[in-house]
Amino acid sequence: MSAHSLYAPIEAHRSGFLRVDPLHSLYWEESGARTGAPILFLHGGPGGGCSPGHRRFFDPKHYRIVMFDQRGAGQSKPNAEIRGNDTPSLIEDIETLRAHLGIERWILFGGSWGSTLALAYAQAHPHRTVGLILRGVFLGRRSEVDWFFEGMRVFHPEASQDFIAFLPSDERAKPMWSYYRRLCDPDPAVHRPAASAWARYEARCATLKPNPKLVAELGEADSALALARLEAHYFVNDLFLAPDQLLRDADRLARTPGRIVQGRYDSVCPPVSAFDLAQAWPAADLDMVDDAGHSANEPTITAALVRAANDFRELG
Repeated sequence: MSAHSLYAPIEAHRSGFLRVDPLHSLYWEESGARTGAPILFLHGGPGGGCSPGHRRFFDPKHYRIVMFDQRGAGQSKPNAEIRGNDTPSLIEDIETLRAHLGIERWILFGGSWGSTLALAYAQAHPHRTVGLILRGVFLGRRSEVDWFFEGMRVFHPEASQDFIAFLPSDERAKPMWSYYRRLCDPDPAVHRPAASAWARYEARCATLKPNPKLVAELGEADSALALARLEAHYFVNDLFLAPDQLLRDADRLARTPGRIVQGRYDSVCPPVSAFDLAQAWPAADLDMVDDAGHSANEPTITAALVRAANDFRELG
C-alpha cells in the first residue's frame, strides 16, 4: 500500500454480543493483530453503525482493532431503539466493553458524533485513554445542532429546501421537533419516509463534491431509520451533555495526545469547532484538510486519517 491509502480488507477474527442492560445488546468485533496495540473505532451518527471498511484505516500488523455498534445502531439490538440511549450510557458501554476484552488502555478513533463520544469518554476516563484521533469534530453545542437545520442551507440550499419541504407547511418552523415526532412514530408508513428524507439531506451535505451514489445508498438503506431517529433523539436532548461540557473539560486531556483531522469545507460539522477544540487542548495537533468536506471517504480525509493512525503507532 502507499503511505496514505487504506489498508487491504481484512476479516474480523473475533466477535460477539455484549448485554449492557436488560434491553440493549451490543455487537462488537476484533480484527488485526491479536496482541497488538488496542484501538477503538467509534462510529458516527449516533446511529451510523460500523462497517467492514472501517477496519482499513489501521495497520493490521500493529493494531488490535476493536469496533462496536452503539446502542440502537448497526447489528446491536434492538435496532433504532431510543429507550435507555444517552451519552452517559454509551460512555459506560465503552468501559464495559474494555473490561470485557481485558484491555487496560486504548487509543480512540472517532469521526463526527464519534469524535463527540471519544472526547466525552476520554474526559471521563483519561487514565484509560492513550490518545485520540478525531475527524469532523462535533462538540454537541446548541449552535452546532442549529447549524444542522439552518446553517447548512448557506452551502446546500437545494438539499435544505427538499429537507424542509418534506414536512407539512404548518410544521416547517420547527423542523427538528417535526421530524422527531415522525421518526418516533411506530407506524413504518410515517417513520420510514421521514428517515429517508433525513438521511438524504445529511448525505447531500457530507461531501465536498456531490455524490449521488452515497445519497441513494443512505436514503434507501434500512439503516436510515437508526441514523435519523437516534440523531434526532440526541439533538432534542442536547446530546445529553452540559452546555460547553467538552470544551470546559478539555483540561482533563492535558497529557493526552491528539490529532484532529478536519475538512476545511465541512458543512455538516463546521471547522470552527475543530479550531475551538484545538485552542482548548494544546496536546492536540489540528490537521486542516483544505480540499475536503465532512465524509471520511473523501480521498484527502482518508489519507490524513491513515497517516494519523500510522503516526500513533509510536504510542504503543
